[in-house]
Amino acid sequence: MVLIRLETGGYVGMSFRRSPGSYYGVMPWSERIVVDADILAGKPVIRNTRIAVELILELLAAGQSENDVLANYPGLTREDILACFSYASYLAHEYKAYPMPA
Repeated sequence: MVLIRLETGGYVGMSFRRSPGSYYGVMPWSERIVVDADILAGKPVIRNTRIAVELILELLAAGQSENDVLANYPGLTREDILACFSYASYLAHEYKAYPMPA
């Protein structure tokens, strides 16, 4: 379990049960997504870039098409975008928050 301090002063415990990309039919995101404390303060990024996963997901959620994102970020591939979705899916399946007193 990992504890994260919230801006409100409390803490949240996080627990992850499965290994990355262990769902059937889902691209193994760990081949394309990296987390390094020296890159963007440890935010998940697409390997060999400084493009944050959250940025790609926000662009797509805001209505930009996959083709628009690929045109605006020439180093990005369709597989990178799929890895972002796979990473988001992994977090949605595995993230469990447990409120803890401050």
